[in-house]
Amino acid sequence: MSAAILTIGNELVSGDTENTNASWLARRLEKLGVKVSILASVPDEAERIFEFVRRESPRVDHLIVTGGLGGTPDDITREALAIAFEAPQTEIPELAEDLRARFKGDPEYAARWAALPEGSRPLVNPLGGAPGFVIQNTWVLPGLPSEMKAMFDLYATELAADRPIGTWRRRYETRESIIAPALEHATRTWPDVTVGSYPSFQDTGPEVEVVLKSADEQALADASTWLAEALDNLA
Repeated sequence: MSAAILTIGNELVSGDTENTNASWLARRLEKLGVKVSILASVPDEAERIFEFVRRESPRVDHLIVTGGLGGTPDDITREALAIAFEAPQTEIPELAEDLRARFKGDPEYAARWAALPEGSRPLVNPLGGAPGFVIQNTWVLPGLPSEMKAMFDLYATELAADRPIGTWRRRYETRESIIAPALEHATRTWPDVTVGSYPSFQDTGPEVEVVLKSADEQALADASTWLAEALDNLA
C-alpha cells in the first residue's frame, strides 16, 4: 500500500516554519504498513495544489493533504480540492449547524468550514474547529500539528495496510565504500527489502547507519541475519 503527502503553506516553502507534519506523517504511515512514495510542499496557490492532487492521487492508495483549512484569505485548500475533483463546494447542513452552535461569537465565520467539495465525508477535528474531509482517496487534515495528529490518529485504522512495515537498523564505525558490496548483495537477493545506508562523521571517525525495511517479515529476517554477519566481518 502506498501514500503521497502534500503539505500546504507559504510558511513551509519559505522556510519560516519547519515542516514537522510531513516527517511525522511519513513515520506514522510506515508503522501502519503504508509506504510513502512522494512527499511535497506547495504554497497557498490553488493551481499548484490541484495540479499536484490531480497528478499524484491516481498513483497511490492514499493522498494525505495538510494545511489551509482555516478562515483566512490564504486558506484555500477546500476550494483547490473542489477544482481538483471537479466537485463544487456544497454546504453540509448538519455540519454547518454544529459549527454555528459551537462558535457562537461568530457563527457564520465558522459555518464556512462546512462548504466541502461535493461527495466529501467530513472528518472530526478533536482539538479544533475546522473539520477535515476525505474525498475519494484523498484525506485533508489541518495544518496545525496538534490538530493534524489528533485527527490522523482518529482515522488511522482506515488507512492501515494488512501488514506493517518492519525495520532493522544498526550503526557501524566504518565508511560506505567498505560495506557497499554487502549492501548491493542484499539488495539483489531480497528485492522486497529496502536497503538504506546513511553516513555521518563523528569525532571518533566515520559512521554508517544501515537500515532495512520490509512488509515481508520473513524476507526482513533473512536479509538482516545475513547482512549483520556480513557487515560484522567487513566493518
